[in-house]
Amino acid sequence: MYPTVSDALALPVIRQGRPRVVAGAAGLRRRVRWVHVAEVADIAHLLRGGELVLTTGIALPDDPVALTRYVDELAETGVAGLVVELVRHWHEALPDALVAAAEGHGMPLVTLSRETRFVAVTEAVVGLIVDAQVAELRAAEQVHETFTALTVAGAEPAEVLREVARASGLPVVLETLAHDVLAYDTAGLDPGELLADWARRSRAVTVTERTSYDGDAGWLVTVVGARGNDWGRLVLHCPEPPQHRQLVIAERAASALAVHRLVARDREGLERHAHRTLLTELLASPTPPGDLTARATALGFPLQRRQLLGMSVRPSTTVMIKPARSMATQEVLRDLAEATALAARRARVAALVGVIDDTSVRALLSLTPQADADAVLRRLTQEIHHAAAAAPRALPVVIAVGSTVATVAEARRSLMEAAQVAQAALRTAGSPDGRAFHRLEDVRLRGLLQLLAEDDRVAAFADRELGPLLARDASHGSRLVEALRHYCEHGGNKSAAASAAHMSRTAYYQQLARIEQVLGVSLDDPESVLSLHVALLAMTTRSGGQ
Repeated sequence: MYPTVSDALALPVIRQGRPRVVAGAAGLRRRVRWVHVAEVADIAHLLRGGELVLTTGIALPDDPVALTRYVDELAETGVAGLVVELVRHWHEALPDALVAAAEGHGMPLVTLSRETRFVAVTEAVVGLIVDAQVAELRAAEQVHETFTALTVAGAEPAEVLREVARASGLPVVLETLAHDVLAYDTAGLDPGELLADWARRSRAVTVTERTSYDGDAGWLVTVVGARGNDWGRLVLHCPEPPQHRQLVIAERAASALAVHRLVARDREGLERHAHRTLLTELLASPTPPGDLTARATALGFPLQRRQLLGMSVRPSTTVMIKPARSMATQEVLRDLAEATALAARRARVAALVGVIDDTSVRALLSLTPQADADAVLRRLTQEIHHAAAAAPRALPVVIAVGSTVATVAEARRSLMEAAQVAQAALRTAGSPDGRAFHRLEDVRLRGLLQLLAEDDRVAAFADRELGPLLARDASHGSRLVEALRHYCEHGGNKSAAASAAHMSRTAYYQQLARIEQVLGVSLDDPESVLSLHVALLAMTTRSGGQ
């Protein structure tokens, strides 16, 4: 808000006095809060700090000890600088003691070799201060207007942080109170440098007030929360002590983020509950309740004369966020449901989204008859992947889609099919194939077996084919089933299977011979191998369960 000593020295009224910085040049960026003309040595106790002191030196002592004490007292008070006119007391240069003391404190000491009207200097510097204050107030008002507009519009955290970075010119990070990064804007800097070792660095910066500046870290920190429920911190990387405008930006941004969370939590909480109720009723019975269509329409989700598609979004169990945290928790699924609903809004797709069980997020999409379902799905699933990656617990997901149906009665089948395809797709999730989503035809035989997982005849078939081998492994501690799995997965290539099993070919061939002996089949017979492979897939599908 205030001009610096350098700004004051650049004024024409001071330039006319031929100013020369004789000490404390490193402090020329100090802010000047006011100008004070002082002709007595014991002036420090009347000052508040931030003053640019003007003096002719007429009443200052020549004694080196007294001059040093004079500068020490000014520095202790926190004056911005000292300007001495070389006309009445000293003429060619200032005493060495005065210069040395100022340099020792890093306090700017300036001489004027010509007589200067101090009243004109005061007017000019005060004019700078007033102009800066007015400009700062206008900037603060603009900041208030900008963030009020963002708050009213329900701006997402990414939009708020983008505006913070633009308005302040500083990198900004939104973190949880556990120091996990939720969102950030680098303001053009390297993200790797900004976020390197973030948790450790953040834990080292503690704040005692809602908004604090840590000079050692160069962090301006504002606590984010409302209604007595603080949940995060907004951190601006601010190498220099923050200006008033930057403080206003940080605090207004924190308010916008807090309001967004409150509104989003209340709105989405009610919305998720309503969606979950409808989805549960759809899945509970082949014949949906008679008023379900009307209730869905009232929620902004039309069901009549639409293309309906079931969808299942599951956390990928092949990747863990933290070793001690289960991926199939309700907390993770709630985050995933919010990310899915956000993605649907961004893609402008009508969708019922809810958490029905402890495995996945279910969704029912409603498209117009003219819509290109595949194009819509590509756009939506891309948004879901992005939103899931940006969620508080960023995680990869598997997305599956059921068949397109035209009636509410058929929606249950599409939802169930999507869930079954998602379960089957998880079996190959560790080897990404580039698909943004899966359908029944993508998971092929594994998908068919997933659909038939509850059929007792499939279970009987698997037991009949593999029963003797399972019994042999159980009684002898052998691993023949695993050896057979490698053989089937590698298309009968014995060398490749042996390598995958981490066995020598001789030892592996002996295992294959033992399998043929136990099962009474030949592994050179394609139909026998196919039958055994199907049985293995069926057994894996059943053991995966829900």
